[in-house]
Amino acid sequence: MEQFSKNCIFCKIIRHDIHADIVYEDNDFFCIKDINPKAPVHLLIIPKKHIATLNDIDEDDFLVMTGFFKIPKLLAKQFNLAGYRTVINVNPEGGQEVYHLHMHVLGGRQMKGDLG
Repeated sequence: MEQFSKNCIFCKIIRHDIHADIVYEDNDFFCIKDINPKAPVHLLIIPKKHIATLNDIDEDDFLVMTGFFKIPKLLAKQFNLAGYRTVINVNPEGGQEVYHLHMHVLGGRQMKGDLG
């Protein structure tokens, strides 16, 4: 799988072709504020390697992807979130709009049972 996709908006952000409000970055991931927030804090954790969906993670990616699940805790501390919700949408039926794997982190208000 290619490191970057030419037309992917998240790959363009990684390459600094498009500006975004980056709030976290390490060697493998970066995190930006969502431009259409659904909560007072709405962040996107994005692997730097272009992986289209959760279903497209290769065997070689598994070790790096463990970091994907450590970052929400760091962000919760950084943004002083007592609680938060994480969401990964997969394919059209799952609500995925950008085909570069990413995790939503939502917080800053009481999260109700619905996903709103």
